[in-house]
Amino acid sequence: MSLTADLLLHAYSAGVFPMAEHRDDPEVFWVDPKRRGILPLDGFRISRSLAKRIRNGGFEITVNRDFAGVVDGCADRAETWINSEIRDRYQELHLMGNAHSLEVWHQGMLAGGTYGVSLGGAFFGESMFSRRRDASKVALAYLTDRLVKAGFTLCDTQFLTPHLASLGGVEVTRARYRALLHEALDKDADFLLPPVPGPQLLLQRMTQTS
Repeated sequence: MSLTADLLLHAYSAGVFPMAEHRDDPEVFWVDPKRRGILPLDGFRISRSLAKRIRNGGFEITVNRDFAGVVDGCADRAETWINSEIRDRYQELHLMGNAHSLEVWHQGMLAGGTYGVSLGGAFFGESMFSRRRDASKVALAYLTDRLVKAGFTLCDTQFLTPHLASLGGVEVTRARYRALLHEALDKDADFLLPPVPGPQLLLQRMTQTS
């Protein structure tokens, strides 16, 4: 079965997602973890050092300015599950309005970012990258704030890494994830609706909800 944008959306709504063994592998397989990583939208942890980085790092945050650049940044590592097929299909989802990126810029250069897929009130985080210290953490802080303000109720991280756990990520069972997904898909959310807040407003919001 060939990978299509519509098939991807159907798969996400059923709780599965695609991966490739490596960037040069033409084959794609489906993943349905027994334990799923999620980032509770009311539990993002901002350390003092990250708050300082957000406040004083000189970052500019944008949304959907360079989707392809963020995907390429995420794939630019020794081992990646993003092959050319996956890259092309997510670009299609982006053009359809179902895939979004959040960029972190520093002195006009793309310093980090994250991207994912949105369906109803569920956001399926795909990957993130960083070319400057803490840039991916900054991206996740702004992403979490955006998801809350836009009406999302679920942020799926697929797997739980130590990096995500340090920011408040947790694991849930497959059954619990499916229940959260079912509830989220019935919600209405608009990823593009909220304006990007300034650093001080972001930190104020995050402090209130964490």
